[in-house]
Amino acid sequence: MHQLLVFKNEKLRHQALTHRSYVNEHPGETENNERLEFLGDAILNFLSGNFLFKRYPHIEEGELTRRRAALVEEKQLAKFAQQIGLDLEMLLGKGAIRDGGYQSPNLLSSTFEALVGAYYLDNNSNIEAVGQVVEYLFVSVCDEIFDNYFHIDPKTRLQEWVQHNLNASLPKYNTERIGGSSHAPEFISRVVIQNKVYGEGKGNSKAKAEEAAAQKALIFIKGA
Repeated sequence: MHQLLVFKNEKLRHQALTHRSYVNEHPGETENNERLEFLGDAILNFLSGNFLFKRYPHIEEGELTRRRAALVEEKQLAKFAQQIGLDLEMLLGKGAIRDGGYQSPNLLSSTFEALVGAYYLDNNSNIEAVGQVVEYLFVSVCDEIFDNYFHIDPKTRLQEWVQHNLNASLPKYNTERIGGSSHAPEFISRVVIQNKVYGEGKGNSKAKAEEAAAQKALIFIKGA
């Protein structure tokens, strides 16, 4: 059994697993997991930020923010929930079950957040105890998630960096054909930010030359 499912106070665990639809159908139940979900959401945002800050000491704030968002987005939290077996543990009403609640990313992620909040309280509000468990889950997926992140095209990444760090107008690309045949043309592109050339790239199309220029600009930024 995963550590997040082991509680000293079983009432807290029960509340974390209890959706409001279950409470509505069971008069003896008085508390759903929504307040715990609120707490768990805040804890996960802190722990994911702390995890990334320590693991990637040379990455800038903008990239750290994107990576944190990827770690705690609904679909990823739903995967964590399934990883620890919450899809078999959630207490749902008949309507929610009929609507596919056990497979719902929204319900799974919300329950996961609630369980994190409950585990924090069960450990006397000890954030380190929660961090040890949650960071294990982060480590198990971060390489896969961030491999996908780096497939985001360089022009988009450069644009986001400019907007976040320079508060400047969008990068401009000065692109021209410099040779090649009609079947294999060659283009050169220079990306300009605030009247300064940040990168230059070549390619067999305007799009590829601009992408190469953006990639050179990203390399320049990191080395500056």
